[in-house]
Amino acid sequence: ADQEARGLAREATGFLIGTASGLVLGALLGLWPLFDRIVGPSFNTFKQISLFAWIPLISVWFGLGDVAKVVFLSLAALVPVVVNTCDGIRTVPPALLEVARVYGFTRWQTLTQVVLPAALPAIFTGVYLALIYSWLATIGAEYLLVAGKGIGNTLIEGSEHFQMDLVIFGMFVIGLVGWLMNASARVLERRLARWTGRA
Repeated sequence: ADQEARGLAREATGFLIGTASGLVLGALLGLWPLFDRIVGPSFNTFKQISLFAWIPLISVWFGLGDVAKVVFLSLAALVPVVVNTCDGIRTVPPALLEVARVYGFTRWQTLTQVVLPAALPAIFTGVYLALIYSWLATIGAEYLLVAGKGIGNTLIEGSEHFQMDLVIFGMFVIGLVGWLMNASARVLERRLARWTGRA
């Protein structure tokens, strides 16, 4: 139980770090043209690299333990959040920005009361995808990174020893956790949609 709790903590930490970093980077790319010109080309190259192609480099820099897995999960969550946050900000209808200018909104008011509410559906899509990618990545990472016992290790152990009960149990847990994450995300999405509507 303690190992499983540590595993969940690793996964949550990786997801939160990747999501928070992605929100910041995506916002900077979407709001600051100079930053986009400087960093945008490098990020566009970075996002084309397969996630699992980073594992050899991560293992050299961070070893094969918990830190490496957190970094790997952070990368899995980072890209979809950056892309969707940036796109959401860039696709805010010009008419909304014009209304903000007519009413004399400051930049901060325009950002918080116009841009972010309009971009929120796209931002949430990025976070939702990050949740899925980081969960899938945590299963895959356990095949290549040694980071304590987890559900991926259970599947590996079951397949190596031909214990189909362990394999089926692992598949059931993966499906159940995925379903719970999907359901929770949908509930949060509906609440955010109502909040945006009131805003």
